[in-house]
Amino acid sequence: MKVALFITCFNDTLFPGAGKAVVRLLERLGCQVEFPFEQTCCGQMHVNSGYAHEAGGLHERFVRVFDEFEAVVSPSASCVAHVRERIPSIGPRVFELTEFLIDELGVVDVGASFPHRVTFHPTCHSLRLLHVGDRPLRLLREVRGIDLVELDGARECCGFGGTFAVKNADTSMAMLSDKVRHVLDTRAEVCTSADTSCLMHIGGALSRGRTGVRTMHIAEILAAQE
Repeated sequence: MKVALFITCFNDTLFPGAGKAVVRLLERLGCQVEFPFEQTCCGQMHVNSGYAHEAGGLHERFVRVFDEFEAVVSPSASCVAHVRERIPSIGPRVFELTEFLIDELGVVDVGASFPHRVTFHPTCHSLRLLHVGDRPLRLLREVRGIDLVELDGARECCGFGGTFAVKNADTSMAMLSDKVRHVLDTRAEVCTSADTSCLMHIGGALSRGRTGVRTMHIAEILAAQE
């Protein structure tokens, strides 16, 4: 299957390792992965900030760039949710990674091995807009050597919410404190998720607290063969 990687501007700028992991994983599973260099922001940030009209050009560009591909895969649940809602002409062909692996490739065991204690934070967009359900957990449970620990309050927002964390910093930090407490209670070595934006938020607090807990995108774990 010919697949395009929609990296998203957030990953491209701050977490390129997540995109590289997606490529390694999909190629291992037999996909032909291409990266259209013409891709730009999908417009989510603009729409969420009240500039829906200004995002129109980005929506049109997205279609031009990705229209030739039978599937577009992204390591960002929030950006996929935006495309599905705002660009219906191509939305059905755009997939969050765990959706694509299970629903399109029909794979649960991706051949990964990761002998570490891990907890999973399900993001708001993946839960409430994409409805990915337990797909990420089903994939993680098949990783060899993993010690997957349930996260209390998993469905609660971490407090990031894009510009919400800037506009409502005090509320955001209170929510973040609750999330970090639950992560630390698991005694996990790694906190993983399907959105690096949430992981940046959580990871910043874990780092500032010198907790020793690291964050990794789920693609990096599924691509691992330790």
